[in-house]
Amino acid sequence: MTARGWLLFSLMGVIWGIPYLLIKVAVDADLSPSMVVFTRCALGAALLLPFALRQGGLTRTVRAYWRPMLAFACIEIIGPWFTLTDAERHLSSSTAGLLIAGVPIVGVVLARYFGDTEKLGIRRLTGLFLGLAGVGVLTVPHLTGGDARSLGEVLLTVLGYATAPLIAAKYMKDIPSLHLTAPCLALAALVYAPAAAATWPAKTPSASVLAALAALGVICTAVAFVAFLELIKEAGPTRATVITYVNPAVAVAAGALFLGEDLTPGIAVAFLLILAGSVLATAGQVGRARRVTWSPRQTSRADGRVESP
Repeated sequence: MTARGWLLFSLMGVIWGIPYLLIKVAVDADLSPSMVVFTRCALGAALLLPFALRQGGLTRTVRAYWRPMLAFACIEIIGPWFTLTDAERHLSSSTAGLLIAGVPIVGVVLARYFGDTEKLGIRRLTGLFLGLAGVGVLTVPHLTGGDARSLGEVLLTVLGYATAPLIAAKYMKDIPSLHLTAPCLALAALVYAPAAAATWPAKTPSASVLAALAALGVICTAVAFVAFLELIKEAGPTRATVITYVNPAVAVAAGALFLGEDLTPGIAVAFLLILAGSVLATAGQVGRARRVTWSPRQTSRADGRVESP
């Protein structure tokens, strides 16, 4: 891989590892989940829509694929981004980041219902069990009080993140990535606009909170999609998806360094189990899924292994 490829790889490893930290900063400042999601989607849409329009054919694409695009928007963005944000009002950013790392494992299971006939095999089954064990280690201490609801919200987020790319791969494989991403972000912004307006804070948030919101929309949403597509072109789809295994480490480290979250033995064990489970469960499938269904011009999360928190 070239120096440019390594630069993009490092960039994406960080970009999709820090949203959990940024979301935590926002909700700890008493901003409503609706406002956080609205701001993120509105900024992302404002930045990406001009490029999507410049490509041409955006209206034609929406008219032809509006049903699967609506499903994708609801399952990938509108639902999961709210449940994840709301969950982080009670869970640490590192816990949320590690739980979301289970998306590839859930994706392997759900792919069976979307036409994937490849046998799981001993290695992939072992990966599934290891990943589930890691989730168990992480969640058991939180199964009381308000944390139980938050865990449920994160698990719903995982389910959405794992399902939406399968819908995209089956029904929208010919749509350029900007034609899919930009309208979905714009729709999500419209959906959350009324709730965001109703919960708008009485006073302007601090500079750090505003910076977190800006980073969520600009860096973790708009820039992330563009950078990842460039990484696919530079390094190939198989190597590009390896960032999935870097993001949880970044999420845990960011929570510890900037928010003072504890790095307990349980978190360390859960991280190792989920990481090992993800690698084993998706081994031999990462490159195949992308080569069959997607090109560098198309959606960056086609195989379900790279999630946008």
